[in-house]
Amino acid sequence: MRIRIGLHLSIADSLASAAGRARDLAIDTFQIFTASPRMWRATRPGPLDVARLCKLRLEHRLTPLVVHDNYLINLPAADPEIRAKSIAAFRGEVERAAAVGAEYLVAHPGSYKDQTIETAIRCFADSLAEATANLDCSRVTLLLECTAGQGSSLGSRLEELAVLKILSEGRTPIRIGFCLDTCHLLAAGYDIASRDGLERTLELADELLGLDHIPVIHTNDSKHGLGSHLDRHEHIGKGRIGIEGFSRILTHPALEGKAFILETPVEEDGDEVRNLNALRKLAS
Repeated sequence: MRIRIGLHLSIADSLASAAGRARDLAIDTFQIFTASPRMWRATRPGPLDVARLCKLRLEHRLTPLVVHDNYLINLPAADPEIRAKSIAAFRGEVERAAAVGAEYLVAHPGSYKDQTIETAIRCFADSLAEATANLDCSRVTLLLECTAGQGSSLGSRLEELAVLKILSEGRTPIRIGFCLDTCHLLAAGYDIASRDGLERTLELADELLGLDHIPVIHTNDSKHGLGSHLDRHEHIGKGRIGIEGFSRILTHPALEGKAFILETPVEEDGDEVRNLNALRKLAS
């Protein structure tokens, strides 16, 4: 298979139910939260549920499993209380991702509110080192996700992601890679909707991040245009990237082997299947 296609699935019923849904949809890969993404407190998944998840993944070749971290986490937070809560919460994210057998943990770099970008990047590296100290991270790779640049979010420039990795490596036991989001890239000013713009963006991503270090691509169309800095996902082909744009992305030889995971809106019954079918058709 040239690429792997999947989507974000709910674990509201159980981890195993998410894997069962992936099986029923005949997808190759999927992403989950391991706890509520909008609460600081989280419980560790039960061993029986984890065992069922692993069994279904093995039987149906569901790989990789991607975990997305909590939306509240802000490792470079200027507020000491928020930073302390973020460090504790992120440590839990790494522990749970390892416990469920996930290959990747996707995280937003956070916000530089009330400080400079340079200070926030250094703070991120300090917090990551503290959050992962003495953890066994051998089975999980952290993927820093590019952002749309809305407000004071870090990571809308590929250069920022590169520096976050450079300053963090050697201080944390966890491997670090990257996750690109198609909506975020366009909103941040990278013209992936055009042929020439996609080529320039991939060349820059390879130069700064290394395409080999980008195993996962969040695959979302964008409600708003190039450089809008608005993080608003749209159904595949219905937004500003469009059908032709996604056709070029999904069939680009430099992206062969990547996991393309949908985070498109679910507004009506059948939306998940329609977006999956759109990706499959465009990738074929």
